[in-house]
Amino acid sequence: MITFVPTPIGNLEDISKRSLSALENAKLILCEDTRITKKLLHLLSEKFQINFNNKEFKSLHSHNESNFLKTIDIKEFKEKNIVYVSDAGMPCVSDPGSLLVDFCIQNGISFDVIPGANALLTAYAMSGFDNKSFTFYGFLPHKEKNRVEKLQKLLQSEYTTILYESPHRLLKLLENLSALDENRIIFLVKEITKLHQNYYKGTSKEIYENLKKSQIKGEWVVVIEAKKYTGQSLSLDDINSLDLPPKQKAKLISKMTGRAVKEVYQQLLGRM
Repeated sequence: MITFVPTPIGNLEDISKRSLSALENAKLILCEDTRITKKLLHLLSEKFQINFNNKEFKSLHSHNESNFLKTIDIKEFKEKNIVYVSDAGMPCVSDPGSLLVDFCIQNGISFDVIPGANALLTAYAMSGFDNKSFTFYGFLPHKEKNRVEKLQKLLQSEYTTILYESPHRLLKLLENLSALDENRIIFLVKEITKLHQNYYKGTSKEIYENLKKSQIKGEWVVVIEAKKYTGQSLSLDDINSLDLPPKQKAKLISKMTGRAVKEVYQQLLGRM
């Protein structure tokens, strides 16, 4: 039996009784990072007076998950009390674990997933957006060109979009959003459930101007309002099909994507 246990994303008191019981009774604990899990268990032990000694720990993360599954003793996994935890939050949601779940299904291994702390759902509930349909994209590509292309598609979506972002890339993301659609309403929240939790809501331009001179710290969730269709939108293909001089096309594409006019202009010349 394998139990997938969500761990606190900041506040230890968010751990559930079911999760504590599963961790206490586990013989083997599979961890995204054994060091982080052992530290967490030490803190939980002190806070709730629970003994987590005599546990076996094995590392199971995104880089070894496929190979790990090949080494599993199915009989052992059916008989032993096993827990899987990621570093923080819900396993399988922007964290490893989904391949293990599928392995259990395919091989008749009993498993359960305990509900618990999750940053994306908490941020969605905090955002105040009324659209009940949303899409979660995790972290966007690191390269600006790929990120801008992805953002352009997301901004055309009829669904609320939820992203994760690290502190050292947040301002660039906000700059890109502001360049693509300065009036789009977005919601940002950092350090959910932690001491320095804080949130912002407004247009992408307002928030970018507000934060660009700030010292950005902590992990962030970004919630982007769904596109409100008031007419037919203009796409890059539409602009490229227009009978306009390259310099004018470059300026239009630059405004839509946030890319430099010169870069776009040179690209257009290369196609001619």
